[in-house]
Amino acid sequence: MIYNEMLQAKKDKQKLVAVLIDPDKIEISHIPEFFIKVHKSIITHVFVGGSTDEGKKIETVTKTIKQHTHLPVLIFPGSHEQITAAADGILFLSLLSGRNPEYLIEQQILSVSKLIDSKLEIIPTGYILIDGGVETAVQRVSKTKPISQEEKTVILHTTLAGEFSGKKLIYLEAGSGAKKMVKPEIIKQVAKKLQIPLIVGGGIRSKTQLNEAFQAGADLVVIGTAFEENEAFLLELKK
Repeated sequence: MIYNEMLQAKKDKQKLVAVLIDPDKIEISHIPEFFIKVHKSIITHVFVGGSTDEGKKIETVTKTIKQHTHLPVLIFPGSHEQITAAADGILFLSLLSGRNPEYLIEQQILSVSKLIDSKLEIIPTGYILIDGGVETAVQRVSKTKPISQEEKTVILHTTLAGEFSGKKLIYLEAGSGAKKMVKPEIIKQVAKKLQIPLIVGGGIRSKTQLNEAFQAGADLVVIGTAFEENEAFLLELKK
């Protein structure tokens, strides 16, 4: 199981890296070429999804990805409409940083009809939006505000509330296109108290930043925009 492998990696201090693919931002025809580069890198997981799926491409993109990779593919849904059985699993997200019930529980209820009989591995995930210095699509769609990076105690308590509520993963996210990543001191503070795997994403555009997140205690780092803007970044992450 994907989650058990994540737990084992955390125990073994093996760091994981996921590429986040937004169906609206990738051409189907480009996927085979892209994954040739991915397989030469340290990427261990593939996340598929975005705040929106205007082109209704989640199904086609996921199926095509599965044809070209052996890596575990997880849906990172922006709504209940972004669910496909073509993936291996799904991050069952609750937006803990916001107070909009639509993304705390209502979207989750709407997704049950698609998940109840599926073979997708469902991983309950506490999703926490951190201020990355720019208004993100997540903010606009969810109509919630991120937590300021100065509010370290609020961030820590929100992550622990997620763990205490039964979440299996915590995802600290600065947002797509963030100008700044989640500060290493915040990652360190959270990682020190958290018993479950910690995912960090948003604003990471260099190997140096990637290493900073790992050294601070992130178990899995997600990179999306950096690859969208410059696929050569994959070359920096060669095995």
